Amino acid sequence: MIYLLLAIICSSSLALILKQGNVKKSNTAILINANYLTASVLSLIFVFYKGSLTISLQAFLFALFLGYLFAATFFIYSKAVGLAGTALATVSARLSVLIPVLFSIILYGESPNIKMIFGFAMALVTLYLFYLSLKNHDGKPHSKGSYLILILLLFGIGLVDFSMKIFERNFPSEEKGTFVFTIFFSAFIYTLGYILYKKIKFESHTFKLGLLLGLPNVLAIQFVLAALSELEAIVVFPIQNIGVIVFTAITAYIIWKEKINNYGIAALIAGIISIILLRI
Repeated sequence: MIYLLLAIICSSSLALILKQGNVKKSNTAILINANYLTASVLSLIFVFYKGSLTISLQAFLFALFLGYLFAATFFIYSKAVGLAGTALATVSARLSVLIPVLFSIILYGESPNIKMIFGFAMALVTLYLFYLSLKNHDGKPHSKGSYLILILLLFGIGLVDFSMKIFERNFPSEEKGTFVFTIFFSAFIYTLGYILYKKIKFESHTFKLGLLLGLPNVLAIQFVLAALSELEAIVVFPIQNIGVIVFTAITAYIIWKEKINNYGIAALIAGIISIILLRI
């Protein structure tokens, strides 16, 4: 159970560190670039530990594309935390599970069961509650933009997750370590190129926070895999998703007094139900 708890803490840390970056008005590009530097180093260590550096040209090109998608999604995640709040951004990120489920049904012919159908229905309810929550949040004029960012975050992370399924289906497992390293390192190069092109001023405190961000980014998946070696997936995934949402919402409230209106609370509950149904 300790690995599952560590997975929840690491996954929650992503949104919380992004929130801290928003509070400190840190430059998002530097934050994400440093994050991918840490992720690249750690993933390369894992590759050397397993002793496999092989990767095909097709997998390499696929990883380069995913590196861009990873970086873009992280920018969206940071934007979502700043505009919609930590709790709702986390629900949107976790609700992204419906994208790989939907694509698996469409592209791989997998049959949805009754739980999945109810899960999709609850996901639609959650999205509508997102809209109501943001629309009634202190009368802020950026509510529609926040809603769009949450939708983009859901689709972005969902596509990232489904892309990993595409890799599992089409490439040998021996290439996975190098594949993941290529994703992280290419994301580092893309964000570095963006920083240089925009001539963004280096911020030491932001860079250090980004280096810290990279640790839970890489370790979360390792702890999930360790938890799966001890517990059934039907236990691990629902508990992890619920734990991340609840832990993030409570911590954001304690540290930054980040409040959620009634529609937001309803969205959290509907989102949790949807995730459970889609994950089981």
